[in-house]
Amino acid sequence: MKNIFACICVSLLLLACDGRGDTDIRFETNPKDYTAFLEENPIKSYTEAWQEKEFWSKRLGADSTGVGDMGPLAGAYSKLFETSGDIQYLKDAETVYKKAITVSSVKIQDGYKRALAKNYISQHRFKDAIALLEESYAGISNKHATELLLFDCYLEVGAYLKAEQLLKTLENINQFDYLIRISKWSDHKGDVSAAIGYMEKALAIADSRNNLALQIWANSNIATFYGHQGAIKKSYDHYLKTLALQADHHYAKKGIAWILYSKEDNTTQAGVIIDHLLKHHRVPEYYLIKAEMASYQGNSKQSKEHVQQFFTLANNPLYGEMYNTHKIMALVDIDPQRALQLAKQEVDNRAIPQSYHLLALAQLALNQKQQALSTITNHVDGKTNEPMALLHSALVYKANDMQEKVSLLKTALLPARFELGPQIYKKVLAL
Repeated sequence: MKNIFACICVSLLLLACDGRGDTDIRFETNPKDYTAFLEENPIKSYTEAWQEKEFWSKRLGADSTGVGDMGPLAGAYSKLFETSGDIQYLKDAETVYKKAITVSSVKIQDGYKRALAKNYISQHRFKDAIALLEESYAGISNKHATELLLFDCYLEVGAYLKAEQLLKTLENINQFDYLIRISKWSDHKGDVSAAIGYMEKALAIADSRNNLALQIWANSNIATFYGHQGAIKKSYDHYLKTLALQADHHYAKKGIAWILYSKEDNTTQAGVIIDHLLKHHRVPEYYLIKAEMASYQGNSKQSKEHVQQFFTLANNPLYGEMYNTHKIMALVDIDPQRALQLAKQEVDNRAIPQSYHLLALAQLALNQKQQALSTITNHVDGKTNEPMALLHSALVYKANDMQEKVSLLKTALLPARFELGPQIYKKVLAL
């Protein structure tokens, strides 16, 4: 696709073919479906991870050179991070993996380097992950396992040609790891229907193996894809299936909270779920959801308070640049200069359309209309059909009096209320 008009024509075709925008108007959530999961042990996975950490810590404490104990210990720290949101655990895992690499033989180092690369990916340190993986790949390594992670990283930083070449090398329609990556690639290309099809096949493999971890992963991710497509009932059902497999799965609970807010305008019940999550999985982004809902309800004071709570957590230096994109969105209206600085950092880290449209937004907030237009034209136009990118493109075109492009983008965005959320969707209606 060479220009924004081609991109939008494809987007509109996808809306027609995939059903995106069909928000299942007749479908209604039922509190009985999910409230039980709020009442069950909300820290079961955390408790299990803590017990693992204690066990392996004691084993390693008895023999500080026990290389075989370092992997499980670091893995336990990673699980503690996933279940609690406490960034310190992720950094603890990084420390252990680095030590394991230092004391391991060359053959064993490869596995630890991949594990450390996954840790870096969680920290959004994609360039560090790529450098580590490419170094390991050049030596004695499990080439296939390393290629899988390199694909993930190349996709994240916008090295699309490298990612596509790796994907062809990895092709195996019967392999779970390939299917989830071809699904990601299809989503990146804007083919949500294909992404769902591949993920359904991956889920079928997980079910055939009765592999709990893969079933949880596949159900939660396919729920997200169905949300992108506008098939909200299917999204909701897969989030519930995820919770049936793991009652304290925070991502699935957040997904249901978004459905309550964005599809049903039920900020009260959505807020109950977000508050529940904040007690047991305290990550900064939840406060931005609360801020958005407060703003939607017309409570600007409370919204500002929640934004400040977000920054109180997100400014922890241990997070590094993990929350740059969230910060940019939150800072555009209150400190556009800082937003621009962070946007430039994000573009340096990840030169992808999703970074560039935030750079354009920050430039526009500083009245740099021509710079913003150049950013959209050169780095976003025709390269993505994500609703937020299209919305920011429309705002830039509007500022530059390019009404024909604005009208076309608005038409494409009208079915995107669920993905954008009702508060941000107001900007679409105002185009």
